[in-house]
Amino acid sequence: MNGEQGIKSSRILFFINVLVVFWVSSNLRAPITSVGPVLTEISAALDLSHFQSSLLTSIPLLMFAGFSIIISRIAAGRNISHMLLTGLIILGMGTLLRVYGNVFTLLSGSVLVGLGICIGNVVTPGYIKSNLPGHIGIMTGLFAVAMNLTAAFASGFSINVGKWTDWHWRGSIGIWIGFVAIAILIILMELSFKKRKTLLTAPTERSSLNLFRSRQAWQVSIFLGLQSVIYYSIVSWLPSVLVTYGIPEAETGWVLFTFQISTLPITFIGPVIANKMKDQRAMIIFIAVLMLSSILLFAWHGVDYAYPAAILLGISNGLAFSLSLLFFSIKTKSSATAIKLSGMAQSIGYFIAAFGPAVFGALHDTDASWKVSFYFLAFSVALLLFFGLSAARNRFVEDH
Repeated sequence: MNGEQGIKSSRILFFINVLVVFWVSSNLRAPITSVGPVLTEISAALDLSHFQSSLLTSIPLLMFAGFSIIISRIAAGRNISHMLLTGLIILGMGTLLRVYGNVFTLLSGSVLVGLGICIGNVVTPGYIKSNLPGHIGIMTGLFAVAMNLTAAFASGFSINVGKWTDWHWRGSIGIWIGFVAIAILIILMELSFKKRKTLLTAPTERSSLNLFRSRQAWQVSIFLGLQSVIYYSIVSWLPSVLVTYGIPEAETGWVLFTFQISTLPITFIGPVIANKMKDQRAMIIFIAVLMLSSILLFAWHGVDYAYPAAILLGISNGLAFSLSLLFFSIKTKSSATAIKLSGMAQSIGYFIAAFGPAVFGALHDTDASWKVSFYFLAFSVALLLFFGLSAARNRFVEDH
């Protein structure tokens, strides 16, 4: 009987761990992507300057860049579930503060939102490696899919949510408090279940490894950064590009929605396949070919092939993103090192990413056709191929 109870408890705990990954991940992009569609409405309601408006999307990225390494160090030796719970509470406070109603609370809430998401970004790969070590590929796929799925719906339905709730922009960006609350309840359920079953909620191991001396860690970090340069440049500027090309403004949102939805199947399947490969260099080449093809289609034939280009870019960028997350687990030997690599890669990566939209937009000032801006992304793809091939080799960061 005890053996049967043990098996049953293990199955229940596995199911709860999966729910933790899904619901935590569901909160790690949507609070950011829900802002863009209602940014004009927010700016008009609170009389924001262009600089203040830009801060709503740049603050979270700056928080990722500035705090990922710090959070990875704080997480060392601490309970991973407690870290996730702390991040969600901070995210919830920030979500509520953003909709309170003035410029100060909007911007300070954005700081808390960025910090809360940063904790989830950094710690979740370590949670997967520690609690679901036999299912790293599929759980990383779930991690990426949950992030991209809610991000896509947040982009596509943000305006409608404001209308449905009758709270306008406050409803559009405030509704995500419900997702935060569900994630908090799931983690509390996990902690309660482990306590009742006298199961250990073990802290992470400590790692004395200096990842800044690891070539592999730098290659993974730069790969993540270049992937993010392309993603955030497209998310920020594609609607403006398409309007310039003559596509109706109402349709540009659907092209962007197509891009984000196209990431979903590959972000789930990709890590499962990649986890079974000796190395992932073939996937890096596949990513680069599709990504370059889509970027050149946008540059040369944007009006006629906008949707095919969006699909190709969604597939390639989705696979690049999920592969970046998978590298944190499969290129490390312990959950402690996985969290450290996650922190380093996201600090460096999002610092690099923060320049992407700015450079893409600045190049448009020199070339009204946007071609030079897309050539900048094509150059980024070449760099992504170079660093990705090195990052994907069959080795661990501890070996270098």
